Parts: sequence; structure tokens; C-alpha cells
Amino acid sequence: MNKIVQVALATPLPKLYDYLCDPHVFQKKYVGCRVKVPFNHRDLVGVIWEIADHSKVDSDKLKFVTELIDTSPVVGKQLHQLLSWAAAYYHHPIGEVIFSALPTNIRKGKPAKLGSADSFPDFNTTIESKLALNLEQQTAFAAIQKKNNQFSTFLLNGITGSGKTEVYLWVIAEDLKKNQQALILVPEIGLTPQTVARFQARFSVPVMTYHSGLTEKQKLNTWLWARSGEAKIIIGTRSAVFMPCNHLGVIIIDESHDLSFKQQEGWRYSARDIAVKRGSLENIPVILGTATPTLETLANVERGRFQALYLHARAADAALPQFKVIDIRSHKLQSGLSIELIELIQSHLDRENQVLIFLNRRGFAPTLICHQCGWSVKCKRCDAHMTLHMQPHYLHCHHCSATQPVEKICPACDAGQLVPLGLGTERLEQGLQKIFNDYKIIRVDRDTTRGKGELAKKLSAIQSGEGQLLLGTQMLAKGHHFPDITLAVILDIDNGLYSGEFRACERLAQLIVQVAGRSGRADKPGEVILQTHCPEHPLFQVLLTQGYNAYAGLLLQEREQAGLPPYSHLALLRAEATENEVCREFLDFAKKLFQSCTQPIYCLGPIPAPLTKKADRYRMQLLIQTTIRQNLQQVLKESVPKLSKYRVKKKLRWSLDIDPQELY
Repeated sequence: MNKIVQVALATPLPKLYDYLCDPHVFQKKYVGCRVKVPFNHRDLVGVIWEIADHSKVDSDKLKFVTELIDTSPVVGKQLHQLLSWAAAYYHHPIGEVIFSALPTNIRKGKPAKLGSADSFPDFNTTIESKLALNLEQQTAFAAIQKKNNQFSTFLLNGITGSGKTEVYLWVIAEDLKKNQQALILVPEIGLTPQTVARFQARFSVPVMTYHSGLTEKQKLNTWLWARSGEAKIIIGTRSAVFMPCNHLGVIIIDESHDLSFKQQEGWRYSARDIAVKRGSLENIPVILGTATPTLETLANVERGRFQALYLHARAADAALPQFKVIDIRSHKLQSGLSIELIELIQSHLDRENQVLIFLNRRGFAPTLICHQCGWSVKCKRCDAHMTLHMQPHYLHCHHCSATQPVEKICPACDAGQLVPLGLGTERLEQGLQKIFNDYKIIRVDRDTTRGKGELAKKLSAIQSGEGQLLLGTQMLAKGHHFPDITLAVILDIDNGLYSGEFRACERLAQLIVQVAGRSGRADKPGEVILQTHCPEHPLFQVLLTQGYNAYAGLLLQEREQAGLPPYSHLALLRAEATENEVCREFLDFAKKLFQSCTQPIYCLGPIPAPLTKKADRYRMQLLIQTTIRQNLQQVLKESVPKLSKYRVKKKLRWSLDIDPQELY
């Protein structure tokens, strides 16, 4: 009698597909192996997820598996558990979840083995000796080692420059002695090279990377070496959380507060939360390292789910930078800089130090506006202004990537001159060149680092002291160690103070601390300057005098009073279509489904998304909230399958975001 295999396919339907197979060929050991199966008049690659004796589909309608691709699973038992849990928790189609966790070549059905020309990469044989740990580092290391053979989640809450990486290195050294592997997640590709260099210098073992900057062949090789256990240390971005390490000893999430760990398109998972779940399933410790933990992480510490370990002092007795707030109300600004700030920058440059200027907006100016009638240039496809770029000279929508040439005369009044409004990194760079023309400026943003290897070149130039004025967006502020920076400047900070996003003040506080952490990291004292129109804001009053944890404590009190996360749980249902009414009808249907369930939940909406129109498609959303996570999960479990069967005349796209980090 033929067996039934339940196969996961990369389709948008939340189901497994039943196929017939020869019972003498297919056995339980083939769960997790790839197969080729007929699907809609073509063959698709799938993964055997279960083997069953019966099917709900009539046997005469079932088709046979075409080919067994693997003889050993590409998805092992532990990852099988993790991905099954993830698909259920995020209510996302199981096939898409599984295939998003695999390298592209594996998804395409290519052999899961190294080629004859794929020799194992060389690794360092002369290693640096361990650095001595200070008392706080020793305490943190001892606490982690005490539970190194069991699951526990540690928050390594260390100020910037406190030596969190050294604690990681000591922990990993102990795991390597037991022939275990270590998985380290970092938020950005730009942080990968310096992290790899640090680990390669310390350990005489293979250190591999996994991120979107690699070729598909390189990613496949890393994946295969991780699966074989030969790659002992794997460093990667968000998707590396699914590396098939069979001898994993520890998972480390560096800069664990970073928004980059949350996938914002397709399957919207949190790599940080997935990592904690994986640690639980594999019974290993998970370390969340950061100077600015999220409020959710701090709440988990309060509830006893995470154990907090603190590093209050900078390594090697380096001094913390001094903060200063410059009130720019009624002050004349030159290229966005006050006279006081210009003089301060000059004084640091005169002492042959480096200055970091942070502005989180690329381009020349956020928009063009008519000086006569007030008309401004907006994107024809989005509810957003076009950003002016000068090199090359064009207008660019940063939401849909539409471009258009720059007009000199206003098309609305046919008379007024169009002038740039606002400040971007490109415009600021021009202004700095005029003010500080004797110094080299290095600008680091998405526009200046598009070419392969450009970011590495710029970071290397900064390290060598080639540039004195360093200007950039968040790419320059995350995790880098530049010993000659003695002044960090944060411009245009007021936008984050009064945002409609309830997490805005939390993220602004994290940003200030992270940018400030680039200053005074070596033996030179550092300063941090914030320009603002709102010097009395509580963020400055508490954050700069009492520190991030004190300010986070105030935010937690506000969240609890308002019933917002981490004291409630959210899911965001988004819909988009070429007609606004199509979105509304779908979300009204969804709202009725949610409210018909027995579990108490609160629905806000449907309402237009903050960016209502993007790329010629209208966007609306429905927010679901409850104080009990199980209620939210049960409501979605009952409702999402019905949403998948919803039919509309016009093309509709919708997505579900569990624990959303951005409400737009």
C-alpha cells in the first residue's frame, strides 16, 4: 500500500500538500528531505514535512512524488521543530517559512553538497591571547558559564565600549573546547567584516559569514560547512538564525535592540525572538548584548524570563563622553550648524581628532518647494515628497524608487523658483566643505556605499585617519570602533520627539546612546553634542543625566498606563490594492471575523496607513490588541485560514505582522 507524504511547497497557502509514494522507498528518516512533485502542470521542489497513513483527499486524486532529491534531511529535527513553531506563531504559510530559511540553491533543488573545487577556506593559525576581564566582565562570564549546558536567556546590558565582545569571546572559547559551534547575529552587513576580524584574530578555527552581500554559491558553502560542523563560528545577519548547526553551544545577538532584526517584508519574523525560541528547543544559552535594550527585553528581565548582567564601565578605563545640549531657538544656523557648534568642531579638529556628525536623512534636501506659491514636489505614485539629489541631479522617491528630472520653474504658478527645503547628508556635506575646507570629509550613507566593497573602503579610511570629518546616517553609528573620534554631533533630532509612532522616543534614546558611544572610546576624552529646539524635553532631562535605563524605566511606566507593549500584544493586518474601497471591504470582513471569536480582543480600524498611497497602491490597516497573548494567537488561528479564502474582484495583497515594530 502506498504511503502519504505531506510536502511543504513555497506557495502562499497555509497548508501541506499530500502526495503518494512507494512505502519501500520513503521512510521516516526522509522527513526534512527535498522532493520534486507535480503541481499545476509543472514540477516543484518541496520538503517532506510529515509522513502519514491517510489523506483527507481521495486517493484517486493524489499524485505521486516525482523524485527524491536528498537521502539525508536538509532540515534537521531541531530546525523542523523551530520552523513549525514559527509558522504557527506568525500565522504564515508553512512552505514559505521553510523555504525562506534555506539558501537559494537549496530551494532550487541543486545538490546539497560541496563541489570538487570547493576547498575549505584557510583560517588563522596564530592567535591573540585572551584579554584580562575586569570584575563585571568576570561576573557576567561566570553567570553564563554556570548555565552553559542548559537554556537561559541573558541580557548583557553593557554601556558602549564596555567590552561586551570580550565576554562573547570568553564564552565561545569554552564552547570550542567541547567541539561546539557558536552563532553570532549582527544587525548590519557593515558590521560583519570587523566582527569577523575580531573573532579570526582570537580563534584558530573556521569563522564563516552569512548575509545578503555574499554570492549564492558562497551562502550555500557556508550553509553546508555549518551543517557539517566544520564551521565552528558563524557570523551573520537576520537570516543566519536558521543556520543548520548540529553542534550549537551558544547563540549571541549583538546590538540586540536593533530594528534590523525584524523582517519587514514577506514573512515578518523577529530574528531575536526566533533565536530565543531556538535556544529553548536546543537547550543552550542565548545572549542579548546591547547598551540600549528594548522595553520588551527589560520587561522580560522584570518578569524573571531573562537574566540581566551589567557592565557599567568602559573597558581599559576609558572615560564616558560628556553630553551637551545646544538650544538653537532663535539662533542663526549655517548649513544646519550653530555658531557654537562650528567653533566646537573646529577646536576638536585643531587637536588632530576626528569628528562624527550624524544626520539620519540622505540626499540633498527632503523636497523642493516654490518660493512664490508654496507648491512642493510630490511623488506621483506615493503620498510622499520627492527627495532632491545633486550628484547625479534628480528627484527620487525613497518609498517607491520613482525618479524624475528637476524643474527650475514651478509648474503650478509658472513663475516661482523651486528651492530646496530641509537638510540631507549630501547638502550638509557641501556646507561642511565650505566651512572646514582644509579637512577631508568622508560621507557614509546608502548613496555613497552602493558599489561592492565601498563601505569597507570608507570604514578602512576612517580607521586609518584619512578623513577628519565623518558624516553619515545609521550605517556609521552602529557598533563601529573609531579610536580617534572625540566629538559626536547629532543633528535634526527633534523629528523623533513628537512622532506619531509610540516607540519613537525609545528609538531616539537608543540612537542618541549608540551615536554617543562612538566618541571617546580610546584614551582620548569624548564629547557629544545634541542640537534641539526642545531642550526641556524629558528625554534630555532624564537620559543625559541619569542614563538610558532610567529613561527606559519612565517609558515602561507610560506604556503600562497606556496599555501598550510590552504590557499588551499586537498584530497588524495590512491590505493594499489599486482601489481604496477594496482594502476597506477586506479589513471590514477581517474585523467581523476577529470580533466573532470568543476571546476578548480590541480592533482599531480599518484606518488608512500613515503612508496611504505607495507605488500606485492604496494601503489600509487593522490593528488587533489584547493583554493576553494566547487570546491573540487563538483568534488568529481561527481567522487566518478564512482570510486566505477571501475572494475579491480586484487584486488585493494583504499581510499579517505579529508583534509589529512599525505601525505604517
